[in-house]
Amino acid sequence: MLIDKILDFELGKQLRAVKNVSMAEEYLSDHFPIFPVLPGVFLLQGLIESASWLVRKSENFAHSMVLLTEAKNVKYKSFAAPSMKIEYTVTAKMLEENLSSFTGKGVCGDKQIVEARIGLRHFNLSDADSSKATQDAYIIESLKRRFELLKN
Repeated sequence: MLIDKILDFELGKQLRAVKNVSMAEEYLSDHFPIFPVLPGVFLLQGLIESASWLVRKSENFAHSMVLLTEAKNVKYKSFAAPSMKIEYTVTAKMLEENLSSFTGKGVCGDKQIVEARIGLRHFNLSDADSSKATQDAYIIESLKRRFELLKN
């Protein structure tokens, strides 16, 4: 999980979340040891997670799986180092039953550090195998509890 808190959201439209970059995160010691920064793929993952939470909440947790289908026009504009706070904002361009698309950006203070267009696919495991309905229910309940923790 690369989101620490959900600041606010408007169902079907937008979500804002934050990530506090801490030196305690193990991967930072390996990612440029003399100049530790959050890896670019993790900056993108923060946008993906933010968009995924917006899908889940907007659809009342109808799907156990929300997966990335595409990331376009990803632009890294700066670094996120320990002690920085990244604020992610994702805006829905399309939110349908099984597909969604978003624009997103991450900023530290007044400096934009990442932006991208993201496509997601949402489904249940039981769509392909009805015997997995119990797993879907467990995952969805777990995600609902995690969402409550993130928004408080």
